[in-house]
Amino acid sequence: MADHLTYEHDVIVIGAGGAGLRAAIEASAGGVSVGLICKSLLGKAHTVMAEGGMAASLANVDDRDNWKVHFSDTMRGGQYLNNWRMAELHAKEAPERVRELEAWGAVFDRTKDGKILQRNFGGHKYPRLAHVGDRTGLEMIRTLQDHGIHQGIEVYMECTVTRILTDGERVVGVFAYDRERGRFRIYKAKAVVLATGGIGRAFRISSNSWEYTGDGHALAYDAGAELIDMEFVQFHPTGMVYPPSVRGILVTEGVRGEGGILKNSDGKRFMFEDIPDLYKDQTADNPEEGWIYTQGDKNARRPPELLTRDHVARCIVKQIKAGKGSPNGGVYLDIAWIKEKLPNAAEHIKKKLPSMYHQFKQLADIDITEVPMEVGPTTHYMMGGIKVDAESQMSNVTGLYAAGECAAGLHGANRLGGNSLSDLLVFGKRAGEYAAKFANENKYGEINEDDLKSAREDSLRPFEKDGGENPYAIQYDLQDLMQDNVGIVRTEEEMLSALNGIEELKKRARGVSVTGNVEFNPGWHTALDLHNLLTVSEGIARAAVERKESRGAQFREDYPNKEKEYSTFNISVRKSADGDMEISRLPIPEMPDELTRIIKEMG
Repeated sequence: MADHLTYEHDVIVIGAGGAGLRAAIEASAGGVSVGLICKSLLGKAHTVMAEGGMAASLANVDDRDNWKVHFSDTMRGGQYLNNWRMAELHAKEAPERVRELEAWGAVFDRTKDGKILQRNFGGHKYPRLAHVGDRTGLEMIRTLQDHGIHQGIEVYMECTVTRILTDGERVVGVFAYDRERGRFRIYKAKAVVLATGGIGRAFRISSNSWEYTGDGHALAYDAGAELIDMEFVQFHPTGMVYPPSVRGILVTEGVRGEGGILKNSDGKRFMFEDIPDLYKDQTADNPEEGWIYTQGDKNARRPPELLTRDHVARCIVKQIKAGKGSPNGGVYLDIAWIKEKLPNAAEHIKKKLPSMYHQFKQLADIDITEVPMEVGPTTHYMMGGIKVDAESQMSNVTGLYAAGECAAGLHGANRLGGNSLSDLLVFGKRAGEYAAKFANENKYGEINEDDLKSAREDSLRPFEKDGGENPYAIQYDLQDLMQDNVGIVRTEEEMLSALNGIEELKKRARGVSVTGNVEFNPGWHTALDLHNLLTVSEGIARAAVERKESRGAQFREDYPNKEKEYSTFNISVRKSADGDMEISRLPIPEMPDELTRIIKEMG
């Protein structure tokens, strides 16, 4: 195989978002050679779209906050399906990771006495999100890149990995191609860290960028790794709904954190109509005094718009289905009403939410300081992913690590807003640290020539067919299928129909064809993405059928209640020896008494 380039690094990190950059920095600090592969350009990672902030119990705004409260909030939000050890590590280590980012140059918003400012966010008991206006993810990527360029990391941009190469039970490298010229590349490695993000492009309406095609999930699955919690896809309550060209683009939870309220077409603040038992309505339906509070703690108050994302999304869908939606199929998110309270409200909104102000002004010609926004649920985040060891982030495949959105465990059935960015820092650091340790203790493995030949043939197959299926048509049909049948509200009948549809799409994908050659060919890139999209879509649907209850991000109309039986296990997805997808139930280890006591103490 003379038509490929070969590179050699102790650790290869796939993905250059927050988790990948933090892993690469830590691995390099471990004294090993690090190669960082990104599907797009460096700095273009989807992390830059994270707006609201990163959750860490710094207690700068409310000194009652601490890691125990954060841990308890995370477990409750995840409906106790979380990997409790990951939730514990995250809550304990997030403050240190945020301060470290500050030391590396991150410019956070500040309190009057100069501390890092923190804001309220859905599901968090106290103001906990360290932020930079509504551009926190952008500042994270800027800071990590500025720090990382001095660490000797070799970066390979616009490169897509199509296969994890293994020797028996361990990783020995990856097979990839250069997206610009189409040249094949082999990266030899002792350890590989997957940090590829989510699966949003499997759905029609998504806040996710084009890169989010489930690459890490599918790469790990094909290599023999176990996936868990695939049924739990988070639909963010507020994405843009108008104009159609920007439908699904995220409207940060920070808008609600800064006082934005949700209204239906009657002008009613509808979130008071459906408040969970855990909370009580403290006052009347009043924009100025409308709060709910956790039972037993009237000081821990919040607006109902800041309940967990799954709950708010379902409340919005209910209003739309009842015919009380906005003209373009959403509801209204109103931050302009704070003019009644603040004399300089317009300047306050522009300062606190600069991206949101410019986003709506430029894309929809709407001034959010004057009129409400039209918003609706959008596919946003994947709780499910690669099952990893809590301490090291290694999967069940030796030498294969995962961090960030493509890894699973921390968030359980539903992620709290802001936990994703601190997740990237905490577990990106751990993945890089342990990958370097593994690389220092092991030698390179042998790459099988037959595997290389197979990977190359699979990649070029779309060029060998004439008059076959258009890859874009297959992707669009899959997105419609998933949006309509495995979306916010699910039924067994619809999901079984989706699985039948996925089987048909697999057959069509095998006959896909592209024209031209390997250079500058987006049709070819889309054809190669189809395997990943179909794999994760099948995993989501099969796991969702298996979980016959409603919990967290999964709401089943045919099983609307939460069932105790389903609280004791995660649903596992693995590839069988004959290539079929196997579903099983993975018991959740018992939580230590100390952590159980903490949850009880926190109510």
